[in-house]
Amino acid sequence: MTEYLDLIMFAALMAAILMGFPVAFSIAGIAILFAYLGWALGVMDITLLGALGQRAFGLISNEVLIAIPLFVLMGAILEKSRIAEELLDTMGRLFGQLKGGLGISVVLVGALLAASTGIVGATVVAMGMIALPAMLRAGYDPRVASGIVCTAGTLGQIIPPSTLLIILADVMSNAYQQAQYEQGKFSVEALSVGQFFAAALIPGLVLVLLYLLYILVRGLLRPQDMPSAPAGMARPSRGQVVRAVVPPILLIFAVLGAILGGIATPTEAASVGGIGALLMAGVRAGGPARLILLGAAALILLGILSGLHPVRLQRGDLSSGDFAAGLFYALLAAAGAVAIAAALRSGLKKRILHEAVTSTTTMTAMIFATILAAGMFSLVFIGLGGEERVAHILGNMPGGPTGALIFCMLFIFVLGFFLDFVEISVIVLPLVTPALILMGHDPVWLGILIAINLQTSFLTPPFGFSLFYLRGAAPKEVTTRHIYKGVVPFIGLQALGVLLVWLIPGLATWLPSAIF
Repeated sequence: MTEYLDLIMFAALMAAILMGFPVAFSIAGIAILFAYLGWALGVMDITLLGALGQRAFGLISNEVLIAIPLFVLMGAILEKSRIAEELLDTMGRLFGQLKGGLGISVVLVGALLAASTGIVGATVVAMGMIALPAMLRAGYDPRVASGIVCTAGTLGQIIPPSTLLIILADVMSNAYQQAQYEQGKFSVEALSVGQFFAAALIPGLVLVLLYLLYILVRGLLRPQDMPSAPAGMARPSRGQVVRAVVPPILLIFAVLGAILGGIATPTEAASVGGIGALLMAGVRAGGPARLILLGAAALILLGILSGLHPVRLQRGDLSSGDFAAGLFYALLAAAGAVAIAAALRSGLKKRILHEAVTSTTTMTAMIFATILAAGMFSLVFIGLGGEERVAHILGNMPGGPTGALIFCMLFIFVLGFFLDFVEISVIVLPLVTPALILMGHDPVWLGILIAINLQTSFLTPPFGFSLFYLRGAAPKEVTTRHIYKGVVPFIGLQALGVLLVWLIPGLATWLPSAIF
């Protein structure tokens, strides 16, 4: 019995989560319980728990993970200021006259929101409240409409910037370093969030393309499932399209361009995204639009010029031109500060920022509590011999490295029926990925395969989170059965996406190798 204590511990955790206990408390509680049980039975050295303080400090001081609350805040501001709603409404009217046009607009808006917010819950709820009723009024089959909304909302997990990719980059980098130590290398390489953002970009766009092709083909074969929008729906003017689409695209270019161009770290780029979202929300909330836009232009100009000609005023060998440039940069910064202050005032007056900060704090606390508890769980699991068992199981899989990877992907897929991506990322992946990397799998390619697999966990019944989000926001005529049936074809498309990245590794590895 004692030799299987690690497996019993994992089973106990699954049972505690499925019984509805809060996830972070379940993970930490099971870890403490089995640590003392292992100590009492003489199969674990309790002094291992002394490393918990180091793990907690490492989490708090991890510069990569600081990007999470900043990206979450960026998405929350865009959602609470109703910029997402305007985008959905405009795109729906733009594509509505095509067969499946509303479905196409929902997928395209889902991709734009994914690249500018990265928050699955906010995107699914927003589209469930705005797009789903419009699709039903147009005569869409409730199953098809529900499936499109659910799936488009999950694009926020694979299209950067995404919380999943930030956590995954941290986990995979640690696993890669551990694998190198075990190979006897002490001058180890690390992986960056930027590499994973670059690696996920093309697979994310491939998934968008698969969804669009499916909607177009289904619209042709079964037009009764996805009819055109009512003829009376007014097409948006060119100005309306520009006002709705250009600001989110500029924000995406500012954030991803800064990361992929090597100008800023993900954490710095996340703060740029937060300021950009705040300025957009300030204009939307009725603030002085001209002042905010001029301030935004000043900040963009400051970023470009200071990159081309940096000035360090503390140096003693500056020319008069450098002093003039420094003064000009200070004026640009002052103009940006005035615009930020005006946007803040507007956001506070309309209570946009109150709601955004509250939802950001809640989500960030949930993520960090889960990561901290998972550190405790993995420490006890390793102490009970779980790490050696996992390595032994994977090493003895039929089919060698490929067989081990297939087993892990299926295991993660099945866990996705019951667990959230954060729990799988911080509990399961640190146990299996070092062994897979040691078998010769490329860590970046492996990370993207796992990311698409984890994205599928949002769609798989019975506990897919997108299904719950949509159930809460959908009209009464849309039943749970409609939602479950609607996502089935898209789960198949997700599996096809995994297969394409598996068979064509260049989809995930070409862009990061070209940039980094």
